[in-house]
Amino acid sequence: MRCAALRVWTAAIIVAVFIGVNFLATLAVAQQPSPTDPNANAVQEQQLLREFGRIHGLGSIPDVKSYTIEQPMGRTWRTFHEVWLHWIGAIAVLGMTALLAVFYLVRGRVKLESGRSGVTVTRFSGLERFVHWMTATCFIILALSGLNITFGKELLLPLIGPDAFSIWSRAVKYAHNFLSFPFTLGIIFIFFIWLRGNIPNRVDIEWIKRGGGIVGHDHPPAYRFNAGQKAVFWMVVLAGAAIAVSGYLLIFPFYVTAIFGMQLAQMAHSVIAVLFLAAILAHIYIGTIGMEGAFEAMGEGSVDLNWAKEHHSLWLEEENASIANTASPPPTYQHSQSTT
Repeated sequence: MRCAALRVWTAAIIVAVFIGVNFLATLAVAQQPSPTDPNANAVQEQQLLREFGRIHGLGSIPDVKSYTIEQPMGRTWRTFHEVWLHWIGAIAVLGMTALLAVFYLVRGRVKLESGRSGVTVTRFSGLERFVHWMTATCFIILALSGLNITFGKELLLPLIGPDAFSIWSRAVKYAHNFLSFPFTLGIIFIFFIWLRGNIPNRVDIEWIKRGGGIVGHDHPPAYRFNAGQKAVFWMVVLAGAAIAVSGYLLIFPFYVTAIFGMQLAQMAHSVIAVLFLAAILAHIYIGTIGMEGAFEAMGEGSVDLNWAKEHHSLWLEEENASIANTASPPPTYQHSQSTT
């Protein structure tokens, strides 16, 4: 009996041990990553991205930024750069070009209704014109090189081929970086040189109500800068400052902000730049083919007297008063009686 009972207990222990080992093995296997379908892996990855914000790895170099393997904001930035920015730039630049073309066909050129008098009035000094053209030249090159970054791969690369496009892109990229410095300097000079004449006043409200001489054939009075020119001034100063600050964050990476801040800076830089370019197109239109005699102000520094009367009559009055006050009075002669 004892032998039989011993055999039963031995068999029971062996069975229990076998069951326990199998249970532990099954539990260990269940905890190991098992192969799943691709969709399940993608879902798991998205959960990690949402939970941790980024996926880090390990590294041995001092630059810990390189340890980031994946950053979800990078996908948003890529979508913005490859899709959204294309639409924003196309709508802004092409839309403004089409609008100006339609306006020119409907309104035509704003002509000098009084004709040319043959007498010129000094409008801008040599320093003012130098600052304007330095800033304008830098802006044009910066705009073309920036458009190349956004649209060059789709529009220019198929036309000139990869080799020429690579040389061109490298050259304009250097130009974009280095010309940002004189452009910023020009914005600073513009602000201090023309700030006094670009403070809004009540005359600007009346100028806007009467269409500014652009809509219709009215010629509302204005000082040295009318409301439209003041709007351009503040747009150049504020948008130029925003473009400069965001651009320098990209030229000198990681000195002020991390990768997330640089992505935001690039997005702000590009959006403000294309909107700035669209607005400047209107400024270029008015200063060239849109208004007779306007280009002479910055091209030669002087304007026709009748142009000044029609578009800046209050400024002309100030200039005439200034000349009259500063002119030296004619010499006076005193007659004395001599006594003998």
